[in-house]
Amino acid sequence: GSDPRAATCRGKLQYRRSKINHEITKQMMMRNGAEKLFKATTNKKLRETVALELSFLNSNLQLLKEQLAELNSSVQIYQSENQSQLVPMIPLGLKETKDIDFKEPFKDFIMEHYSEDSSAYDGAIQEFMDVRQAARTPTRDQAGVQLLYEYYNLLYFVDRRFFPPNRSMGIFFEWFDSLTGVPSTQKTVAFEKASVLFNIAALYTQIGAKQDRGKSAGIDSAVDSFLRAAGMFCYIRENFSKPPSMDLSAETLEVLTHIMLAQARECLFEKLLLSNVEKQGVLACIEVGQEAAEVAEVYAQVHKLISMPPVKDYVPYSWISLILVQGGTLSCSGTLLHCSRLARTCR
Repeated sequence: GSDPRAATCRGKLQYRRSKINHEITKQMMMRNGAEKLFKATTNKKLRETVALELSFLNSNLQLLKEQLAELNSSVQIYQSENQSQLVPMIPLGLKETKDIDFKEPFKDFIMEHYSEDSSAYDGAIQEFMDVRQAARTPTRDQAGVQLLYEYYNLLYFVDRRFFPPNRSMGIFFEWFDSLTGVPSTQKTVAFEKASVLFNIAALYTQIGAKQDRGKSAGIDSAVDSFLRAAGMFCYIRENFSKPPSMDLSAETLEVLTHIMLAQARECLFEKLLLSNVEKQGVLACIEVGQEAAEVAEVYAQVHKLISMPPVKDYVPYSWISLILVQGGTLSCSGTLLHCSRLARTCR
């Protein structure tokens, strides 16, 4: 992985997300404790004190969630420096997780189930833990994607060898929601796998957003990345049931899939526009204008999806606004080119 945490503006942003996620967890644990005490006590004075504390904790949680929402709205930081004139694309931040010590549970299982000297596997267990640790901070390029795939593939074998369906290993996988920072915990490797796949998709959204869309090669890379992200979100939705967090829910994943498909389609429109820059004929105007109108309609459908509950109250409001801007800009472009075509034919 990369050095976490701050070599780049994006690294600093992810580090701030991590800090807020852990603070949200702390505040939620304190709130849960206060709620239990409030229900358990009959002392009037103590209940008043706890009620005041709950009010304070709820205010803190709301403030933290607003700070996280602001970070999730920071789409510009992921864009290429060479495309200030273009509408920014929507990327996703990575899901955060906590460290897990697999050594003792794995070594105990090796001794009990396989009747082997567990110390012989110390190196292999440590290597697996190192890969997981590195996968928490992947670089924003193909090497980072490959690292996440490497860890995902290791999980397939670890799941088969160390997580029998009739026994609990005492290992808990905890991940934070990508947008709200709310932690979720499960014992199943399936949750770990889904979270890693989500981060692969999120990484592709960041790779796509950073491409220089002023050049044909950059547009091709952006299209490829957004389509890969869409495919991964779709795969998670079809293969992972009973998600513990909202970012892995079917409704959210469907919206994310359509956002990425729309952005890929917009990139193709930009490529068409780029190839028609020097063409001034009526046919060129017709082709570009029709494509602009079609992509605007795609964004209109995305806006309908993202405006429906429960997703509407979950995603950053800036995303909804940005989708409206993208659709409106393309619709205006289509109308402008249509008028240009009419003007040329009337000469």
